[in-house]
Amino acid sequence: MKGVILAAGKGTRLFPVTYHIPKPLLPLANRLTLEYAFDRLREIDVRDICIVVGENEPQLKSALGDGARFGLRLSYVRQTHPQGLAHAVGFAKEFVGDEPFVLYLGDAIYSKGFQDHARRFLESGCANLNLVQWVEDPRRYGVANLDGERIVKLVEKPKHPESNWAMAGLYFFGPQIWDVLPDLQPSARGEYEITDTIQLLIDRGHTVLAGIYDGVWYDSGTLDSFLEVSRFLINNGRIIDPTARVKAEVGDAVVIGAGATVECTFIEDSVILPGARIKIEGEIQHCLLGGTVFSEDPLKDAILYEG
Repeated sequence: MKGVILAAGKGTRLFPVTYHIPKPLLPLANRLTLEYAFDRLREIDVRDICIVVGENEPQLKSALGDGARFGLRLSYVRQTHPQGLAHAVGFAKEFVGDEPFVLYLGDAIYSKGFQDHARRFLESGCANLNLVQWVEDPRRYGVANLDGERIVKLVEKPKHPESNWAMAGLYFFGPQIWDVLPDLQPSARGEYEITDTIQLLIDRGHTVLAGIYDGVWYDSGTLDSFLEVSRFLINNGRIIDPTARVKAEVGDAVVIGAGATVECTFIEDSVILPGARIKIEGEIQHCLLGGTVFSEDPLKDAILYEG
């Protein structure tokens, strides 16, 4: 089975940091965000991976190379302009060919692996298996209606959900997807949705299965979710690179990268990027900081990259 990682997004919800560092390369617990995807894919013996890139192509290629240092074989294909997840998947057709593949969203972090789901997908011969998870408020997700183990209907971000089964961002596909993609129409928001693609598979009589995911999963694309993932990965503790220079009282949930300099009275629930130079007169709380930042005021709920 091959792997396809979607990493073409601009990371607008984390501007201005992502003006300078592509979101898939932002460090979480001092590892690149994409390294966590690599971990999960190696666990299911997926080592041949295509990364769908956008304007971030030069930075990703420079940082990741051919994947040998991660025990992988990495290829790259460029999505010419963003038009949704299904549109991005189409660029990987030549790479995938007629083989089954797993589709991974580049900013997703999972607490446990998918070995049982991968095995079930391959043994079942189904056209598609999707991870789903029961959530209290599914309105911001793709929502699946289930009949036993089968998915019979999908709706993207419904105002009035018919179920609480949210799509959990990981998808296994067989080659049947290439037959339906050409017939896909843009959604009301002008994008080619992966949920609409799967619905076409269902409508044409293909078997689409649900894999109930009982771990924890995160989308690291906003300040709140990025810091939440960071807290999870470090178990609410702290990681301070030995090359960093810190003149502060350090609280919980703090990561300070290599070569960073931090001077403040107190810091908690924050990530300081490698090489950053930060000098704040007061406290730093709930922040993602990079570059050179000098301020006479406390910083809270901040995404900053200056200098």
